Amino acid sequence: MDLVTKKQLEKFKQAARELETDDDEKRFDERLGKIARQKPAERPKPTDKNGD
Repeated sequence: MDLVTKKQLEKFKQAARELETDDDEKRFDERLGKIARQKPAERPKPTDKNGD
């Protein structure tokens, strides 16, 4: 594990502790849903009405 990955993992663990979610999986999922949202699906780009 490289240094950047370790640092990110430690930040994640600390955030979980602060949210009191580090031991309870259900509570973790609930709290995670409040702070992390799934990226919305990309919308198709509108086509040019002039045919360009």
